[in-house]
Amino acid sequence: MRRITAAPRRKVFPNTTMAQAPAPAGEGASTPLERPGLLTTYRRLWPYLWPHGRADLQRRVFLAFGLLFVAKAATMVMPFTFKWATDALVAAIGAKDGTAAAASAVPAGLLSAPFLLIGLYGLSRIAMAGLTQVRDGLFAKVAMHAVRKLALQTFEHMHRLSLRFHLERKTGGLTRVLERGRSGIEELSRLMVLTLVPTIVELVLVLGILAYEFDWLYSVVVAGMIASYLGFTWKATEWRIGIRRRMNNSDTEANTKAVDSLLNYETVKYFGAEKRETSRYDASMERYEKASTQTYVSLAVLNAGQAVIFTIGMTAVMWLAARDIMAGRTTIGGFVLVNTMLVQLSMPLNFMGMIYREIKQALIDIDDMFLILHRNPEIADRPGAAPLKVEAGTVRFEDVRFAYIPERPILRGVSFEVPAGRTVAIVGPSGAGKSTLSRLLFRFYEPQGGRITIDGQDIAAVRQDSLRAAIGMVPQDTVLFNDTIGYNIRYGRWDASEAEVREAARLAQIDRFIESLPEGYDTPVGERGLKLSGGEKQRVAIARTILKGPPILVLDEATSALDSFTEREIQAALDRVSQGRTTLVIAHRLSTVINADEILVLDHGRVVERGDHTSLLARGGVYAALWNRQRQADAAREALKRAEDERLLLEEAQRSEPVA
Repeated sequence: MRRITAAPRRKVFPNTTMAQAPAPAGEGASTPLERPGLLTTYRRLWPYLWPHGRADLQRRVFLAFGLLFVAKAATMVMPFTFKWATDALVAAIGAKDGTAAAASAVPAGLLSAPFLLIGLYGLSRIAMAGLTQVRDGLFAKVAMHAVRKLALQTFEHMHRLSLRFHLERKTGGLTRVLERGRSGIEELSRLMVLTLVPTIVELVLVLGILAYEFDWLYSVVVAGMIASYLGFTWKATEWRIGIRRRMNNSDTEANTKAVDSLLNYETVKYFGAEKRETSRYDASMERYEKASTQTYVSLAVLNAGQAVIFTIGMTAVMWLAARDIMAGRTTIGGFVLVNTMLVQLSMPLNFMGMIYREIKQALIDIDDMFLILHRNPEIADRPGAAPLKVEAGTVRFEDVRFAYIPERPILRGVSFEVPAGRTVAIVGPSGAGKSTLSRLLFRFYEPQGGRITIDGQDIAAVRQDSLRAAIGMVPQDTVLFNDTIGYNIRYGRWDASEAEVREAARLAQIDRFIESLPEGYDTPVGERGLKLSGGEKQRVAIARTILKGPPILVLDEATSALDSFTEREIQAALDRVSQGRTTLVIAHRLSTVINADEILVLDHGRVVERGDHTSLLARGGVYAALWNRQRQADAAREALKRAEDERLLLEEAQRSEPVA
């Protein structure tokens, strides 16, 4: 899980580029953030619906379309069997009563077999339903393959986007974008292939049959009804889109607030803010309730309007059929045929309304997903970038200048070197730019001036994966995955053996603690590692860094959040890890860096002092002032602790005195 609280909030300019402004650009600067339309979306989906190199899935697409046309043929046979059976029954009753019955539309061989025709009607319905279900089953694997591939591609792309992007977004919102986008892709792939195409085929067949069997006027009336139906559906759906978007926005907002509040459960408890959090969540849910209610009301209006338009069209066509029966131009079976075909037509027409609504909804749902997918990473490997080759591990910052925003420079020409196998510490007041150095070293951001090299190689010209493989990080706030202790240690090097994992735990001095647990290395650590103490989490972080075995190590205030006793234990473990490695220490507590080979004092983005602990104290400058303030603060804390201990001892002694 990414660190949310590790950096201050900064204003971001996502639409500026490196060439336009001195500050780094947000992702997407080179790509307009346009909402993709239906054709654009399907053009992007097509490689997944017709996956190259997957002959099995391509065969499924061919078979699904073949079954589509066979199923529609069975669908068109069904009303004719109903018509023939009706005419056969009328003819049979007329023959029994001795009256004439018009049955010219019935094949002569079937005139005396109404029950056979009824059976044929049932078989055609079974064939239609069975073929449709087989078609859907065949295409399901194709659709879900597209969902999986696109969701995976988006998930991978989210990891390629820069730290700036993730700091300005919220985890809950991103997961909802991924979840709804995944559902939207599934809907689009299934609706277009399994519903829209079959519906268009059926509408064309119905209009053709009506014109051939009866009169062109029937087709004109039905075509007019279809046009009115679709026109009303389009207008009403466009009206509903804004309502649906507001509902989605309020849903995302409510989900984000819920995730944020639950992730900060302890903070909520510290400040007794349960009512405040509940009120914030309820405000979002109130907006969601209002938008959801409007959505259901608008759906009722849409359904009612569709029903009225269809009923008017159906009544008009049945009136035409009744007129032709009275004029002797058709039979009772023809009236039944018209009715049956229009009843069948109601389903694809209803699907057309549903298709439009759902496609529009799916486009809304995957809008953000595609916008994320087509954002350019702020930090990208150059074409032909070579992997980093670490021989000694010397790190050099050369006149590095950096600003998150142009108005607030952070680093103003910082230059220093961390020799191979040596330890250099960076100290200074808050906001001096200490942690920014580690982010630049990891290439989470690019400097606007100067360069950073490792063994003479500019890190901007090497592949990011090789750069980060060469650097190990022990951060101040270690956030663990909600899995086991063993999983979190093995995260440092996934192919490590069990023995290597245990050795890393031993070197980090956490092996005895793990072995004392009932489940050992299989013990869950909880959300963000909350089941472990701060010192235990830091030891897990040290163990996974040891397991990674990087030649370069960055310690970003790795002990500043711990108590003095735990700090000394963790510092001893860190000293062992640092041996033989090029180590950059970003420190808040100066007592942790007194043994560093060199200490750099950073203030207002510049290195104002450098030297070892003794020489810096003797200089009496910024470092000496920081040291004296920390010593005074430590002395005050020790005095308070001693006073508290004495008070507790006195109370214990008073309780143990015998009563006279």
